[in-house]
Amino acid sequence: MNGLHLLPGIIIAPFAAALIMLFVPATARNLIRGLALAAATVSLTLATFAMFLYDNGTKGLQFVESVGWLKSYGISLDLGVDGLSLPLVLLTSIIFFAGVFVSWKLENRPKEFFVYTLLLVGGVFGVFMSTDLLVLFMFIEVAVIPKYVLISVWGSTRKEYAAMKYTLYLLAGSALAFVGLFAIYAYVQNPQLGLGYGTFSLAELQKVNFDPEFQKWAFLALLVGFGVLVPIFPLHRWTPDGHSAAPTTISMLLAGVIMKLGGYAIIRVGLGYFPEGAAYWAPLIAVLATINVIYIAFVALVQKDMKFVVANSSISHMGFVLLGIASMNAVSVSGAAAQMFAHGIMAALFFALVGQVYDKAHTRMIADFGGLAKYMPRTSAAFLVVGLASLGLPGLFNFVPEFTVFLGGMQRFPILTVISIFSVVVTAIYVLWVYQRVFFGPANPRWEGLSDMKGVEIVPVVLLGGILLVLGIMPGGFMNMVSGGIAPIVQRLAAVGTGGIF
Repeated sequence: MNGLHLLPGIIIAPFAAALIMLFVPATARNLIRGLALAAATVSLTLATFAMFLYDNGTKGLQFVESVGWLKSYGISLDLGVDGLSLPLVLLTSIIFFAGVFVSWKLENRPKEFFVYTLLLVGGVFGVFMSTDLLVLFMFIEVAVIPKYVLISVWGSTRKEYAAMKYTLYLLAGSALAFVGLFAIYAYVQNPQLGLGYGTFSLAELQKVNFDPEFQKWAFLALLVGFGVLVPIFPLHRWTPDGHSAAPTTISMLLAGVIMKLGGYAIIRVGLGYFPEGAAYWAPLIAVLATINVIYIAFVALVQKDMKFVVANSSISHMGFVLLGIASMNAVSVSGAAAQMFAHGIMAALFFALVGQVYDKAHTRMIADFGGLAKYMPRTSAAFLVVGLASLGLPGLFNFVPEFTVFLGGMQRFPILTVISIFSVVVTAIYVLWVYQRVFFGPANPRWEGLSDMKGVEIVPVVLLGGILLVLGIMPGGFMNMVSGGIAPIVQRLAAVGTGGIF
């Protein structure tokens, strides 16, 4: 399988398309769209192929590619995926493909828009494929930085403010995470503590038994640094503004994959290498996760703008990922990993639908609508499906990871888990309230001429909605892959006690 070079193909496609696009005249809009679609198609095809070829019975990384770089400093461009990272690679390719169709009719500087978007997507692929800690961090920066331009140029509703707020929060988090990474490098370089040579290789770091006291503070640095991306309360304040100001495709990528970078890094690095540090901070993470889930759900409940409702809903649902991480058992961590995929698909579809309504009506205010189901029946039906997925209806995929997180959470934090389960009720209230106010009730004659989704607008809705339905009915293979991927991490967690900061 390594000879197929699937991973380089997936990551090179967006970067190559961005490079080629630089030499394409800005007036050749069809060619620009075609290049973006070609890159998305290549990445999605190869990622899907990798999913089918992946061997659940084989432990460790698969499709490994080794490319030497600065080996004298312990830095390499090695690639590889397992049951934790490969689903997130597929998630990125799916949302990228759907996002191209969402932006198909973009008229404002499409060349520059797609170049920055391709760079962003290439960076995300690099995070999930890298087996070198420093390269993983570098790809996070590649994925994060283009967002500033994409929001500030193509965004709306206080876009400059939102772009700067997003950038400052994430740069502050990156600085702290960077300190943690170099603390790891210095530790393993010490012959009395670590390996006696510096390395960022994830495989080499597995050989090191980090001192428990070091684990506490290294894990905290990574938790806060990467937690900004999740986002973890109270470092979440950039998210509603960033989501609401971003153009639709970028909101899909932000909620669908950028927010997963932090959760992935915490599971891969934090739990994988600092299990005792994770156990120490687990009670605090569980408390903050519960605040994420419950408090932000109530914040979503009082919003007047549809996009702010979806943005706060995304923060709330990412709290389940944090709760699964904090519970630190096989069931909860597999639920957290699967929740990242399920939430990514759901959130991307939510933002795509809100974006379609906004592009046609030029408003997102809930009070401005009423009776849209009469004029937009297909959009109404799709909104109902994703709304039911959001509140965890059995038969749609989001139910499976959320239920798994709750099962694992009950083993470690039963009271906090029960409180978190109450968020399902709050989610049902705000989802059904928005749905009723926007699509039903007295029809507002102002929207009589509004057209329903058609043509390329249907593609992302069918793709994302279909995945929620198919995996909701047949989740077994996917969950088995995730469980196998996190098995080595769970083995290290099993040897750790349950004591914590409080």
